Amino acid sequence: MMEKIESKEKLTEMLRAHGINPTSQRVALAHALFARGEHLSADQLFALVNVERSHVSKATVYNSLALFVKKGLIREVIADPNRTFYDPNTAPHHHFFDVDTGELIDIDGSDVDVSGLPPLPQGTELDGIDVVVRLRHTR
Repeated sequence: MMEKIESKEKLTEMLRAHGINPTSQRVALAHALFARGEHLSADQLFALVNVERSHVSKATVYNSLALFVKKGLIREVIADPNRTFYDPNTAPHHHFFDVDTGELIDIDGSDVDVSGLPPLPQGTELDGIDVVVRLRHTR
């Protein structure tokens, strides 16, 4: 489980440490992600930051999230073709996705063993493996 970070000063330092200019909008987005420690969609983040700050555009949210992912600050988790979440926990782990509720739940990385991968194409190296186990409630 990742440590929640609520201090805007610590978040500003974290953004700088990842090579990200800490604009007020980016700090607000980082606060929404790291103070909660939850998997959130871009739309959820847009709503959260605009409860307090009514001037963060949707484009700014999407562009900042893409930058956060590129710089390794957060992970992008594509749970299904219509659901993308942003995860402040960058430690190796996987996810359960509840298709009925839309909830994404962490699975410890050591609880999943992936074997039998085919040979990688020449000139490539493994960057990571993300397992999303989709669940549906029994009726």
